[in-house]
Amino acid sequence: MRDIPYWRLSGVYFFYFAYLGAFAPYFSIYLSELGMSAVGIGTIMALPQLVRIVAPHLWGWLADRGGGILPIARFGLLLGTVVYCGLFAARGFEALFAVVLTMSFFLSAPLPLVEVATFTHLGEQAARYGRIRVWGSVGFIAAVLIIGYILDVLHVSALLWIMLAFLLGTLVLLMLVPDPPRTRHAHNPVPISRIIRSPQVVALIVACALMAVAHGPYYTFYSIYLVDHGYSKGAVGWLWSIGVICEIAIFFWMSHLFNAYTLRQVLITSFGLATIRFLMIAWCADNLVVILLAQALHAASFGSFHAAALGYINHHFRDRYQARGQAIYTSLTFGLGGAIGGFYAGYGWERLGPDLTFTGGAVCALAGMLILWRHLEEPR
Repeated sequence: MRDIPYWRLSGVYFFYFAYLGAFAPYFSIYLSELGMSAVGIGTIMALPQLVRIVAPHLWGWLADRGGGILPIARFGLLLGTVVYCGLFAARGFEALFAVVLTMSFFLSAPLPLVEVATFTHLGEQAARYGRIRVWGSVGFIAAVLIIGYILDVLHVSALLWIMLAFLLGTLVLLMLVPDPPRTRHAHNPVPISRIIRSPQVVALIVACALMAVAHGPYYTFYSIYLVDHGYSKGAVGWLWSIGVICEIAIFFWMSHLFNAYTLRQVLITSFGLATIRFLMIAWCADNLVVILLAQALHAASFGSFHAAALGYINHHFRDRYQARGQAIYTSLTFGLGGAIGGFYAGYGWERLGPDLTFTGGAVCALAGMLILWRHLEEPR
């Protein structure tokens, strides 16, 4: 990849997703160790998604207004890392709520803007995006696998130091990535509000938000759920890792997948397989073979789903609307949908129980699939 900062961009993805690989599976266990209730854990774990409803719009607007894509990403990551250090002192629900809310606001800046910077650096080589993005999956899998064994030996509070190291690694690499070339865009006669209101975009956003809701119980309680069923933390790490290994495989196979099938076919199939996956988790947690198969379906419920959804977003939001298009997609799907999923997981876990809570996630994925089947067309 001549003239493309391949390894620096790959390193940013690696460390940032290693941080997520530490936070998503294990931070709920840390909160449980502090004695927090299921509702409290669900609320805290939903905060990163909650702030993504609003924050990405601010970062995207600042980038589009001339602040620069990577300078804004670096600024958010730096302040987010500083605020993160407050976790070392926070113990009660209110203190943890304040720290996680504030750090999540700033840490929501890097990823959407790095995505835009990556596509800008790639230019006409956009098909190679998967070869860079896959290092995020490698970072995630390395984190969940290694940390699982570490926490079987050390106290769960060691998790805070590990996550800090990953954030610092992301910051160092992001400082080394050169700013992408700025391009002059011709005036776009179509206002962004009209794009957002188009039936195709509305259907896509609603369905993707439902997919995020479906993942709420998974990202909030899956590790606790497995431990309660007798799995060790090391085994939990392996199960998370298997899901991401399959995600890595689908990223490498993505170009072949999109040559063989349409974007619409890939996206709708991803929702259908996600429905099956969450039903398997809900009712077969004691069966290791079924759980392994369910983790393999992460390739669909995240990997092919995310790639196909981004394909639609890049089709509808072009030129000067790139950063804001990413922000809208991130905030309304992973932000609003993820926050609703986290809150649903917390309350459902106490009132419905784990099995019905995961089943509710499957219902959300099914609803998203039906919306896409009815309203989504192939991009032209």
